[in-house]
Amino acid sequence: MLKKNSCMTGTMLANTLTRAVRTVAQIARRSAPTATIHHTQRCLHTDRLLRSAGIVQHRVSPDNLPDTPWEFTKENMEKVKVILAKFPENYKASAVMPLLTLAQEQNDNWLPLAAMNYVAKLLDMPAMRVYEVATFYTMYNREPMAKYHLQVCGTTPCMLCGSEKILSALEKKLGVPTGQASADNAFVVTEVECLGACANAPMLQLNNHEYYENLDEENIVKLVDQLRSGSIAATKVGPQSGLQRVAEGPQGKTTLHEQVDEFKSFRNIDDLPRLAKEAAEKAKREAEEKAKAAAAAKA
Repeated sequence: MLKKNSCMTGTMLANTLTRAVRTVAQIARRSAPTATIHHTQRCLHTDRLLRSAGIVQHRVSPDNLPDTPWEFTKENMEKVKVILAKFPENYKASAVMPLLTLAQEQNDNWLPLAAMNYVAKLLDMPAMRVYEVATFYTMYNREPMAKYHLQVCGTTPCMLCGSEKILSALEKKLGVPTGQASADNAFVVTEVECLGACANAPMLQLNNHEYYENLDEENIVKLVDQLRSGSIAATKVGPQSGLQRVAEGPQGKTTLHEQVDEFKSFRNIDDLPRLAKEAAEKAKREAEEKAKAAAAAKA
């Protein structure tokens, strides 16, 4: 009986040990870095976003310390004034996203913690509220970036029109997989969700603003060469096919055939500071004229 119990105990221990080894192996596989693989046909993105969406916690590094001096340049402070003028004084926290974008542009296309803290003080809002915005939106790069961030759309319309080939061409041209910076730190490619230029698919966004549409395996290589030899100014922003000027399909316009010169109900938000100044000057003139008229009536 004792021998039988010993055998059973040994078997249970062996099974427990086997399960433990399997569990450790599974955890190791899941936590290990995975190679970027792009299949000819797939349903989901397979590359990992190693920039903004990779981790929400702040990772301390010599170039990203919370007490590093940071502030907007004199030129950008003028832009800050224009942005803040679009919002009521008691709702200026609504300007957090454009100010974070401006800070990222000033800081070589990435957003350090010091810049977030500066924006928080500028808007009189808790720093944590700013961190929440910066970690939620993947357009904010919270780690140093390459000079040119090529964000290739991989959503359905672009995928059907050849975004997979665009990614493969870029990986071949740069010699690195998607998500990894090139050897000279000039380029990094990431795959992103819809950027709203479906009519001119496939397309990519460069850094924070420029769109390049109607891409193929030839003109994407040409784009990289132009950026290497010059700058964004050396490239053709927008549709690359030569057949389109704006975001319209290959058959041309299907709606809005007539040219509309003016939208009377449309208000350009960038003109609000000017309009507010003009309204204040008009009110001042009217008050002065009213006061003169009242004085004349008394005389």
